[in-house]
Amino acid sequence: MGDTVSPSSPGSPVPDHDADEQIVWQGKYITAKKRGRWEYVGRPRNIRAAVILAVDEHGHVLLVEQYRVPLGKPCLELPAGLIGDEDDFDGEDPLAAAGRELEEETGYRAASLEDMGCFWSSPGMVSESFTLVRAHNLTRVGDGGGVGGENITVHRVPLPDIASFIAAKRADGCGIDVRMLLLLGQGLLAGE
Repeated sequence: MGDTVSPSSPGSPVPDHDADEQIVWQGKYITAKKRGRWEYVGRPRNIRAAVILAVDEHGHVLLVEQYRVPLGKPCLELPAGLIGDEDDFDGEDPLAAAGRELEEETGYRAASLEDMGCFWSSPGMVSESFTLVRAHNLTRVGDGGGVGGENITVHRVPLPDIASFIAAKRADGCGIDVRMLLLLGQGLLAGE
């Protein structure tokens, strides 16, 4: 394990950590909150996300590209979706949600799904967590593209080409989701 360096004494509280949480605004999928001087957003009704890392037996990773209104442009991402966002999926298991989302978005079905743990993507601003799921033994069963006008483009990219693919997408004006670092990580750690 790595070393831990802290400028404050162990266990010292963060200012406003114990302030009452206030809901400033709530929509169907987003809740704006305030705790003392901290402002952040989260999901109502315990909605979380499942993010799927799907690499086929030939070493190709499945990526999705879709227009993201907050960015004002398309974004390259790992397949993902919300868990428990609709009444029909209330209490849904993260692995079941991941399997459903993988098939809807990419047209691929996994023979097995592995829970890789819970993560937070931007913990200083967003309280939403996601379960990272590894999809194994993929079979193409449809076209993908999402549901309800998501207009998702599916990319099947050889892992050795991932850095150049991401660079080309970025050069074309596409946003790049932070989770792409999962795919770039080995090259970054090796100094490539």
